[in-house]
Amino acid sequence: MKVLYRYSIAGEMDAPDYDDPEGIYGCSNMGEDGKAFVAQLMEGFPSKQEQIDEIISSNSHSWKIERISKVDLAILRLALYEIDEMGTPPKVAVNEAIELAKKYSAEKSYKYVNGLLGGYLKSKGQEEQGSS
Repeated sequence: MKVLYRYSIAGEMDAPDYDDPEGIYGCSNMGEDGKAFVAQLMEGFPSKQEQIDEIISSNSHSWKIERISKVDLAILRLALYEIDEMGTPPKVAVNEAIELAKKYSAEKSYKYVNGLLGGYLKSKGQEEQGSS
């Protein structure tokens, strides 16, 4: 999420310094699977951003994408990328997104994140919303 948050602020993907415990991504204890995940995200997301942002826009009935908080936007982008591009089971991605929103975003943002992702999955015919 931190990689996509930085991307939404700076408009660029910086490679995390896995050996810097004070680094912006906090990756000092990241295992090989985590590093591979971040590398796949950094390599693949930029080419899918427009498509993912369109999904967010078309499923966000109350907010234009420009008004969505950068934290929520990063969480939504991550969940949608995981679901559509990485093969993460929808229920897992949605639950993870809800937990990230509870931890890093405004008090009730998790409801917005859950609603948007749930609506998207419903429109795709996938009922695994993963409410928490």
